[in-house]
Amino acid sequence: MDRPHARHLRLGRFSETSRLYLLTSITQSRRRIFRDLRSARLLVGALRQAQEEGAVRSLAWVVMPDHFHWLIELGPISLMRLMRRVKSRSTMMINHHNHQSGQLWQRGFHDHALRKDEDVQAVARYIIMNPVRAGLVTSVRHYSHWDALWL
Repeated sequence: MDRPHARHLRLGRFSETSRLYLLTSITQSRRRIFRDLRSARLLVGALRQAQEEGAVRSLAWVVMPDHFHWLIELGPISLMRLMRRVKSRSTMMINHHNHQSGQLWQRGFHDHALRKDEDVQAVARYIIMNPVRAGLVTSVRHYSHWDALWL
């Protein structure tokens, strides 16, 4: 079931090629699916496939137990189509791996278009420090589900 304000996430959404976006998506019922190493790596594979296909240039990402953050430069695709692809692919692969079926992700996603004055590397550092802030590890060096161009 959607959160009461989920439809508002779509209001005013605009996809602009070459624009930098911070995207966030959450698992259905905040299930901690990505505590499983293989499931986390399957999601990472879906993120990387989007880059290999030219849909995005991936700048930084982190996979948390129940969600992910992804800093991208958008290619010639809409945000809706990009996220639909990533969520669909990861759902199929993870469900197959876990011998299950059904919905993996909450509907919708959050997007933030970076302004020209925002420090992109600072945003990337903020993203990859999520596991430390969440108390999962004491140092990001001890967390395996992240990457950034600058590190």
